[in-house]
Amino acid sequence: MSMAASSETDAPVPATAAAPPPPRRHRWPLVPYLLSAPGLALFAVLLLVPLTMTFLLSLNSFSFYGGIQDVWQWGNYADIIADDYFHEVFLRTFRIAALVTVLCAVFGAPEAYILRRMKSPWRGLCLLVVLGPLLISVVSRTLGWALLFGSTGLVNQGLMALGIIATPIEFMYTETGVVIALTHVLVPFMVLSVWASLQRLDPQVENAALSLGAGPLTVMRRVVLPQIIPGILSGSIIVFALAASAFATPAIIGGRRLKVAATLAYDEFLNTLNWPLGATVAVLLLVANVVIIVGCNRLVERRYKQVFE
Repeated sequence: MSMAASSETDAPVPATAAAPPPPRRHRWPLVPYLLSAPGLALFAVLLLVPLTMTFLLSLNSFSFYGGIQDVWQWGNYADIIADDYFHEVFLRTFRIAALVTVLCAVFGAPEAYILRRMKSPWRGLCLLVVLGPLLISVVSRTLGWALLFGSTGLVNQGLMALGIIATPIEFMYTETGVVIALTHVLVPFMVLSVWASLQRLDPQVENAALSLGAGPLTVMRRVVLPQIIPGILSGSIIVFALAASAFATPAIIGGRRLKVAATLAYDEFLNTLNWPLGATVAVLLLVANVVIIVGCNRLVERRYKQVFE
């Protein structure tokens, strides 16, 4: 018995955790690329090819007597860079986009927080009201705002009936009217982005802060706001890109007197028939949007790492 016991005690102890097996190489390494080939081909046909053709068109020249001339030159870009008129148009475009982004963040973030705190069925009804503008055509919504903003519209007539103003306020063909209409169109995108961030926020964290003596404003500033900042930044990227490239709303509310980059490119294509210059405006607008979006996206990713890591 003692010898058997000694032999059992002297036996080597097996390892508690076996080493993981080496990663197996895929037998067909080209399969992932072949599976993604249809999507890449569709992406190239529908996006890359038109963008490339637009850029090549911007390198052509134009004359009112000879039309489009197939030559490669950078004259259109030099004309836009040197002309103060184009500077004013692009500055107005990004100023409107920035104001719309700020207003969407100011109204959209609290709106998303209030919706999250609601109970059924009021939450669903209010969410439908907030997202309702997305279910209606942009042209229809903008024409509705044009009827409200007119000198005989409901807004001016109501303010005059209340004695607040004596003469109608000029909303049409002004930056103020364009900003208000674009904010109404784009605020649902901000609400959805902030809503997605709020889904990660545990309501018990707010209750814990309140139980420890923090006031409601302190809870909002120290607990809720840091959690939803990534959502606000993500929504700001979407709103800014859509506002900077918007066409229907600035064309209807702003008219021909208030040019933005999108309406300027449209006029160059269809009114003056200067396609190369219109393509140049479109390319510069795309490049500016990409630069701003990529820079903001880096900021969003850095903020996500600080909050959730």
